[in-house]
Amino acid sequence: ISIKIYKSKNSSMKLAIFALLASVASAFTVAPMAKPATALNADITSMAGATAPLKGFDPLNLATLGSEETLLWFRAAELKHGRVAMLATTGYLVQGAGFHFPGQLSSGVSFESLSSMKPFDAWNAVPDAGKAQILFTIFLAEVISESKGVHYMKGGDLPTIVFPPIDFSGVDASTVATKRNRELNNGRLAMIAIMSFIAASNIPGSVPALIGNPAF
Repeated sequence: ISIKIYKSKNSSMKLAIFALLASVASAFTVAPMAKPATALNADITSMAGATAPLKGFDPLNLATLGSEETLLWFRAAELKHGRVAMLATTGYLVQGAGFHFPGQLSSGVSFESLSSMKPFDAWNAVPDAGKAQILFTIFLAEVISESKGVHYMKGGDLPTIVFPPIDFSGVDASTVATKRNRELNNGRLAMIAIMSFIAASNIPGSVPALIGNPAF
C-alpha cells in the first residue's frame, strides 16, 4: 500500500511540475498579431498613375516581384522619390537662374555668393552644420510620414506631405484622383529631369540638350 501511495504522489508531482513549466512557457509565447481589417486590393492596372500613354507600364514586371504589400511599398517609394525629384528639379532651376534669398546663410556665407555658383558647387559650399540640419529635417519628415495610423503596406493611406499639411477631405473624389495621377506623372518626369541634370553636371556632353548651359 505504501508503494502505491508513493507512486501516486510521484505521479501527482510530475503533473504539477509539467503544468508549472507549461504555464511559464506560455508566458513567453508571442501572441499572434491581429490582421488588419482593411483589404489591400493592390493592382497595378487600377492604382493611381496608370494613365495614358503608358498605362500599366512595367516592362520588368516589378509589380509581380512580391506580394501586394511589396507593390504598395514600391508605390510609396515612387511617390516619395517623385516628390523629392520635383523639389530637386525646381531647386536646381531656381539656383541655375540666379534667384536667391537675401542675407546670410551662415557666418561668411551669403545666399548671393551661393547663387553665383553651379547648384552642386553651392551645396558643397554649405557648412556641414547646415547640411546636417537639412538631412535631419528630411529624416524627421520620413519618420513622421511612416508613423501615421495604419501603415500603407497594411492597407492604410499612402504617405502624405508632412509640411505644409494639406487637407483634401473636402475635395471631390474624382478631383483627388486626377490630382494623384498628375502628382505621380509629374514626379516621374522630375525623376528623369534630375537624373539628366546630375549626368550633365558630372559627365560633360552626356545630355546634348544641356550642352553649353552655364548651370551645368
